[in-house]
Amino acid sequence: MTRVVLAEDGTLLREGLVGLLERLGFEVVSAVGDAEALIAAVDEHDPDLVVTDIRMPPGYSDEGLRAACRLRTRRALPVVALSQYVERSYAEDLLDSAGGRAVGYLLKDRVVDVAEFGQALRTVVGGGTVVDPEVVRQLMRRSDPLDRLTERERGVLALLAEGHSNLAIAERLVVTEAAVNKHVGNILSKLDLPPSADSNRRVLAVLTWLRRHD
Repeated sequence: MTRVVLAEDGTLLREGLVGLLERLGFEVVSAVGDAEALIAAVDEHDPDLVVTDIRMPPGYSDEGLRAACRLRTRRALPVVALSQYVERSYAEDLLDSAGGRAVGYLLKDRVVDVAEFGQALRTVVGGGTVVDPEVVRQLMRRSDPLDRLTERERGVLALLAEGHSNLAIAERLVVTEAAVNKHVGNILSKLDLPPSADSNRRVLAVLTWLRRHD
């Protein structure tokens, strides 16, 4: 029987997935609610498959994904990531790990057939790759990320690139600082720059702008 470690921070969804996996013939050896517990559970149980949410505590950004990629650097551990949204940069990171073998990226809201879900998990355990068609479409769209920004957001980013603070930008555009904060948040989201302790997202956004206008 395929032994599974499940990571999902939502208690009700986690318990529901445990029941579903067991009905599909999988043995859930551990069900945890955060990324650190996921790594500890894998070390303890040495499972055949990891099924994990991407956004998990404490930051609710990409903790689950980073934990999965870290685990895959140790050995060719089959991993299926479940996400609420199409997050292209996350999908690319996961598919790049271990050469894209034994990996799956599925959207929670689009899993409508239980039998197909079970088959997708078995495909990954067998070394295959399963990616939701909507994720594939997003991965194939290689348009410039700056094209996603509104005219106002591009203006804010241009001023960021000039070194202005949010307050200075607000004064220059004659808007509130709160409005600028919202624009900056939208810019970071549209440029696929999720919260991370490892990098300065504003700097990365500015670099994206400068590459276009070099």
